[in-house]
Amino acid sequence: MLRQRILTAVGLGGALLVVILLLPQSVALGVFALVVLVGAWEWSAFPRFSAPVVRFLYVLAVAITMAFVYQATRDAARLDALMWFALAWWSVAFLWVTLAPAAHNRFTVAGAGFIVLVPAWVALAHLYQSTVQGAERVLFLLTLVWAADIGAFFAGRAFGRVKLAVRVSPSKTWEGVIGGLLFAGLIAMIGAGWFGLQRLAFVSLCLAVVLLSIVGDLTESMFKRYAGLKDSGSIFPGHGGVLDRIDSVTAAAPAFLLGLRWLEGTT
Repeated sequence: MLRQRILTAVGLGGALLVVILLLPQSVALGVFALVVLVGAWEWSAFPRFSAPVVRFLYVLAVAITMAFVYQATRDAARLDALMWFALAWWSVAFLWVTLAPAAHNRFTVAGAGFIVLVPAWVALAHLYQSTVQGAERVLFLLTLVWAADIGAFFAGRAFGRVKLAVRVSPSKTWEGVIGGLLFAGLIAMIGAGWFGLQRLAFVSLCLAVVLLSIVGDLTESMFKRYAGLKDSGSIFPGHGGVLDRIDSVTAAAPAFLLGLRWLEGTT
């Protein structure tokens, strides 16, 4: 299983480099949107929608919302408002996961998909287009989040004892969280020099982003448990579905974009 996970991760990493660094910007944005919409298709199973036409209509509604919100957030004030809204949502999601992980119904789960996916898509699109380093910043964000996942995976396997959220994701531990933060912190220090940003502030931002990414992971796990699913899909051998790969990113992207805008004095 571990060998399969590594092989799949290497393949995904190579594809990611091609999309972000080599494809024309408009094509890369289209790929980002397609990935999010595949995630929307997987999310449509969480409210226990079974009819394909209902699931298709759900994806269509997400796509229309993505396009509308992206156009609306070309205005900087609206973009900031959406990112703050996303942060408020993830605060609510944290409370949901910790205090009432079984409190769901079909409508709340379906609605949560819009709140999770649309701001994340908008954040990635604006981050990618924001500066001459836009592509590099998207690549760094994904590297940061996945480094945290890798650190958490191996630290949890080696040292994991204290459960993090047993009612939502029994395999995750606090030792894994610490391992993920340490590995992500190393990546963040490299990133500070790469982007020419003040090291302490940038590393602090990255660690906060990683903590939010954990909330994103746990939130998806909570909804999967409601739907009775182990994985969101099976498209990636050893990794599950698209949402299983981007759940952490959905929470991390809005915070990273907002934090960068603050660090650079553009808000």
